[in-house]
This record gives sequence, structure tokens and C-alpha cells, in this order.
Amino acid sequence: MKRFSAPLPRPVRLLSAAALAALLALAAMPAAHADKDADRARAAVQSGEILPLSRILETVSRQFAGDVIGVELDRDDGVWQYEVKLLLPGGSVAKLEYDARTAALIKAKGRGLEEARKKP
Repeated sequence: MKRFSAPLPRPVRLLSAAALAALLALAAMPAAHADKDADRARAAVQSGEILPLSRILETVSRQFAGDVIGVELDRDDGVWQYEVKLLLPGGSVAKLEYDARTAALIKAKGRGLEEARKKP
């Protein structure tokens, strides 16, 4: 048994196409925003305004035991900061904030953080 369906009316097809185009545009926006952020960060590293992520990760590994599970680069009040999430040996997660220009530790919080701190 064959089924035949009538084609959708033209206004419905146009509305469907417009909705699909809008969804595709919205889906592309975060990617475009991420690309712009990556370009700004790359330019800041190349100009010497901030240190590369590799230097920050070296600093983290010298100061704390644990595994990096996330990194964000933010600009708060004109100051670039790396926010590092660290999985500590005890299983808790610590949040470390570093000045992106100097690699100085600005803030550190998390349960078991003092036990994970390495001796200088």
C-alpha cells in the first residue's frame, strides 16, 4: 500500500525555511564568538600583554599537586586573568586565579588545597 501526501502549502514551506535559517544562525553565533575570543587572546599573547597558557600551567604544576581539568581566560575590569580548575589528589576541585600578565596567584579556593600545595 502506497501513501501519498500532499505538498505543504507555500507559506508553511517559507516559514519552515525561515525558522531553519534562524536556528542555523543562532547555532553559529557561539562559534563566531569563540573565534573572536581566541583571536583577542592570541593577539594579547603575541603583543606580550599576557603570558601564554603554557607558562601558567608550568606555574600551577610547580605550586600544586593535581590535574588541570579546565582553564578560562577572562578580562575583568581591564585585567586579564586565567582561571584554572584543578582536580586535587583527594578528589576535590580547586579554583585558582592567576594574573595573566605576571602569573601571580590572585586567589585560590577549594577543599584540600593546602594539602595539595607543593613546598617551594
